[in-house]
Amino acid sequence: MRLSKLIHFITATIITLRSACSSPKTQSMKVRATAYNSLRAQTDKDPNITAWGDTLKPGMKAIAISRDLLDSGLRYNMEITIEGLEGKYIVMDKMQGRWTKKIDIYMGEDVSKAREWGNKKVTIHWTPVVE
Repeated sequence: MRLSKLIHFITATIITLRSACSSPKTQSMKVRATAYNSLRAQTDKDPNITAWGDTLKPGMKAIAISRDLLDSGLRYNMEITIEGLEGKYIVMDKMQGRWTKKIDIYMGEDVSKAREWGNKKVTIHWTPVVE
């Protein structure tokens, strides 16, 4: 009888550890999405350098996030998907502190493309980093 209880305990422990070590579930959130360009009028004196020090180049699939999204599990260099857009985008920049629940999609130097995008509500998806 003791052996069967031990086997049951070991099996339950293995199942618990397996579920704890499994991949985290994808997170989703609705955010406001605008677009930006690497132009001095929209950023600062060095419009190609992000808040984290990366260099942006036209064609990159990069986004800036409002700082409150860091508390939601988004992180620097994390891949996200944006419903309605193809591919994966990389979190490479942070927005000014006045913004909340917002992303800014990098569109190189193509101002007309950024204006065409406008200001939309979108759902983003990401997989949290296990710490």
